[in-house]
Amino acid sequence: MAGGRAGDVGQDLSVTQIVVATAIMRNGQVLAQQRAYPSADAGRWEFPGGRVEPGESEEAAVVRECREELGVEVEAGPSVGPDVPLRNGMVLRLYTATLVDDNAEPVAVEHSAVRWVGIEEFDDLPWLEADLAFLPDLRKLFG
Repeated sequence: MAGGRAGDVGQDLSVTQIVVATAIMRNGQVLAQQRAYPSADAGRWEFPGGRVEPGESEEAAVVRECREELGVEVEAGPSVGPDVPLRNGMVLRLYTATLVDDNAEPVAVEHSAVRWVGIEEFDDLPWLEADLAFLPDLRKLFG
């Protein structure tokens, strides 16, 4: 626990766990990945990402998660859209990103598939509920 011990007077023990999602943008499209598990979510689409580790910045988590899940290096951009409440007090936050090597092709390391999606295709994919909240703001970015 950074900055003190449990029980220190005035210490906020309710730390919100941030989960980052990443909208990797290239040529007017954004990268989406298809869930393989759990079975309730299999086949649904989401933006790459994951939990921010203790001591890690949100931008560093974006870079790490894209490396782990897609095998590519990205440069994190600003966050966009709303913070989306998840279960267990976690919050999902979307960041934009670009590939460090524009010719790199992300691969589905931990998911069933990856694909580049144009805004005109957003409504064609079965998105995870939390990721749906980001689509209006992404449309504005591309609009």
